[in-house]
Amino acid sequence: MRRLQAVQNAAARLITGTRRRDHITPILRQLHWLPVRQRIEFKLAMLVFKTLHGPAPQYVAVAANSSLPPVDVNTCVIQRTRLGDRSFAVAGPRLWNSLPV
Repeated sequence: MRRLQAVQNAAARLITGTRRRDHITPILRQLHWLPVRQRIEFKLAMLVFKTLHGPAPQYVAVAANSSLPPVDVNTCVIQRTRLGDRSFAVAGPRLWNSLPV
């Protein structure tokens, strides 16, 4: 994550022409860019939302059939897998359940 964030920070500095010593947060806000970790969480939450409420990509809808509930329920079931916590079946429902109602 740190390397990706460093690349994003360097790109922001290159685009805006700011110095390396300047704080990066105002620059990212000026460009309307989320930090890498927050962007990943946003994209994952959008995939879960689309899976629950509409036009999800087919590969996500097939993978999520057993882990995501019907639309009227606000929580998702978190499955145990051998793939670890980074799989969509685990990370998606965990992130979705952590969002405020």
